[in-house]
Amino acid sequence: MPTLEVVAEPCLAVGMDRAEAEARARSLLTRLRIPEALWGLSPLTFSGGEQQRVNIARGFTHDYPARLLDEPTASLDEANRETVLQVIEKAKARGVAIVGIFHDRAERVRVADREVDVSRFTPSPTWGPV
Repeated sequence: MPTLEVVAEPCLAVGMDRAEAEARARSLLTRLRIPEALWGLSPLTFSGGEQQRVNIARGFTHDYPARLLDEPTASLDEANRETVLQVIEKAKARGVAIVGIFHDRAERVRVADREVDVSRFTPSPTWGPV
């Protein structure tokens, strides 16, 4: 499936007009520095960083009320990391609830309203197979 369709698909799935869905996809792909020459190709052929940015674009194309993020900036260069953080901040400013795992302290401080340190959790002795 071409990258443009991969990114537009969440909008199409909720009934958005194809032209609007593709416009949103193009906007995010451009913002996340995926070259237009790649939009007609499958993201399976992309580098890891390009695939990660396509996934970010797909996840933010539709205005879902909540996002679950697992290290969305890991392995990205500084410019792309900054862009992804801006995309997250923009969604947060619109009222989107974001639950994320961020190992980078500066990024956590920048985007988090609340922080939970899961390293302090210990399994209950009753946890285990049922």
